[in-house]
Amino acid sequence: MKLLIAENYEALSKEAARVVAQVVKAKPTAVLGLATGSTPIGMYRELARLHREEGVDFSRVTTFNLDEYVGLPPHHPQSYRTFMQEHFFRHVNIPLEQTNIPRGDAPDLQAECRRYEEAIAAAGGIDIQVLGIGRNGHIGFNEPGSDAETTTRVVKLAQSTIKANARFFDSIDEVPTKAVSMGIKTILAAKRILLLASGEAKAEAVRRMLEGERTPDVPASLLQLHPDVTVIVDKDAAALLAAETRGRGRLV
Repeated sequence: MKLLIAENYEALSKEAARVVAQVVKAKPTAVLGLATGSTPIGMYRELARLHREEGVDFSRVTTFNLDEYVGLPPHHPQSYRTFMQEHFFRHVNIPLEQTNIPRGDAPDLQAECRRYEEAIAAAGGIDIQVLGIGRNGHIGFNEPGSDAETTTRVVKLAQSTIKANARFFDSIDEVPTKAVSMGIKTILAAKRILLLASGEAKAEAVRRMLEGERTPDVPASLLQLHPDVTVIVDKDAAALLAAETRGRGRLV
């Protein structure tokens, strides 16, 4: 894994946007795997600026998001479709029909999972997959226990994930307990992976991902199986890394 250590969240976000923009410039028809959550918001903001001020063109890009809550329709204020519209899609020139997010309200969720896998394959696979990391080491909604052979499926959310996401809802009781999520195998099939982590709350998960053994107990550690992973962390998220690991990283 290639490690980049940013001075702060702003620097992390700008570097992440630079990496994604490079992919789009090199391949205008790029297929982007996208993530939600607090961490990538700064990256989306910077990508929107690059589109607005420097002409980065998303008109031929296709996107696939990692996940969606089960039970929430696309127009729900806390759906990931709404999140992506608010933070990214409406700020750039990507046609809506080229954006893909699992339907958490699909009448047949198993069929929706199969459809999503088939759509990714039909698009030619994902050129770069953006990831965050949960405090328990999850990527997407692949909670501890998820192995490297999992594909898009319905997952039960860990209580720690539900608690962490409660800040987006009026109460913890409103947080969905299940989600449709790309699996580890689906994520590892991407040509490149870009993982972002910010803040001291993520430091232990980052340490276990980079320095620990590969284990389903820390799903992010399975990224060690991929040949082209870039990890961008701010200094707080890098705080628990060994000096040797930090020494291999590049400051941005």
